[in-house]
Amino acid sequence: MNTTNKIKDILSIELEKRGLRKTIERYKILEAIYDRTDHFDVEELYLSLRKQNFHVSRATVYNTLDTLIDCGLVQKHHFGGDGALFEKALGFRQHGHVVCINCNKILEFCDPRLQTIQESVGNIMDFNINDQALIFYGYCKDGCNRNLSDDDKKPD
Repeated sequence: MNTTNKIKDILSIELEKRGLRKTIERYKILEAIYDRTDHFDVEELYLSLRKQNFHVSRATVYNTLDTLIDCGLVQKHHFGGDGALFEKALGFRQHGHVVCINCNKILEFCDPRLQTIQESVGNIMDFNINDQALIFYGYCKDGCNRNLSDDDKKPD
């Protein structure tokens, strides 16, 4: 089964559980998200749908994102900017982010030790941890780092 069919099946099951209608808009928004490779805000998603000649209201995009988050198909992040950013979640659970505090560039990294750390912390704290979010903030090498003095580059 390909990813598109898998995510649509998951959405169908989750909509049924919640007693929500299976609308064309919900599936189209889901597809648009899973066609992306980046983090996005609501406006970017809305405009990409409009570019595809799919007419949907911003309210529908917001409401559908909330539903997709509840279904575990989309993750919502607050990286310290003005608003929330989103990304697809299926198959992308265990990763961290590195965010440039100057240009807002976001990079992802995967490290198998994240799972080990999560389990270790859960055992030490007697806590059943089912998710984690790790975000490092700093300056990227694409020019933001060059504008800093050597003292600014060192961690506090």
